[in-house]
Amino acid sequence: MALSILLTSRDQCQRMFLLGSSNVSDTSRVELRQLEHFIAVAEELSFTRAARRLHVVQSGVSAAIRSLERELGCVLFERTSQQVRLTGAGAALLPEARATLHAAQAAQDAVRAAQDTLRGTVNVGAMASVEVVDLPALLGQLHARHPAIDVRLRLATTGSAGLAHALLSGDLDVAFLSLPEHKPAAIDARELATVPLVLVVSAAHPLAQRGEVALADLAGEPFVDFPPGYGNREVVDRAFAVAGVVRRVALEVPDIDMGAALVRHGLGIAFLPAFAVARTPGLQVLDVHGTMLRWSMHLGTSSTRRPSSALRALLDLVELHIIAL
Repeated sequence: MALSILLTSRDQCQRMFLLGSSNVSDTSRVELRQLEHFIAVAEELSFTRAARRLHVVQSGVSAAIRSLERELGCVLFERTSQQVRLTGAGAALLPEARATLHAAQAAQDAVRAAQDTLRGTVNVGAMASVEVVDLPALLGQLHARHPAIDVRLRLATTGSAGLAHALLSGDLDVAFLSLPEHKPAAIDARELATVPLVLVVSAAHPLAQRGEVALADLAGEPFVDFPPGYGNREVVDRAFAVAGVVRRVALEVPDIDMGAALVRHGLGIAFLPAFAVARTPGLQVLDVHGTMLRWSMHLGTSSTRRPSSALRALLDLVELHIIAL
């Protein structure tokens, strides 16, 4: 970006906040592009991955970091052949660099809003098989209203835990995810839907003839479940832990319909969202004595970063596309 900022010597590096330094001028001209490169390396801890993320050559990232270090008069990263780590000065700069980029984006948003033209980028995270929001319809309406907004969609490969981490790090602006009871303090979450998790077995399973079972009855059964990090997996794991029952997860799949199909073919039993059971024939639902499992889906945003105008435009449309489960 062409916009640049001025940093005084007290803002330049960790020790220089109080001590100052004769190696640094009173003012240093630091470009937003340098801060973007710095944040990417700091979050990836790899110049190669940072370059891939920024869609630039690695030498460009290295040059930007060297230039930034010269401007600030201090080393921001410890580099070895094995790893890249933030120095104390780098760790001190990271939150300020993020805040600076967000402030610059807010300034651009204000100008564009005054011109009645919304632009910008919204990084959206979601889980592929969760049907709480009609995401294609939501993004389609956003594009129709604001064609200059660029949407980048990431479908989770590490579940809600991965989405929450990306939200906290700033890689995502908004995420549709399942948060634990004690959500991270830096995430604002709005519950979109809560659905029951029901125990399902194949119609040919011996348990299918029983109307009700207890968690203890399931100790020896092979389970089909999502991998660790997914919200529904956490709900079921917690229920068994509280009951003091050890269960065996034989198959892990990050897809609801695939899990239901595996159960239908006798490869295990599972706790699945009730809405998934109706569309999969050959499943038998059992009541679980004294246990009611519920799984909540949330709309998550950062509580430490002010939302851009582009993000607010998306958030304004979410309510229109929540699917009745």
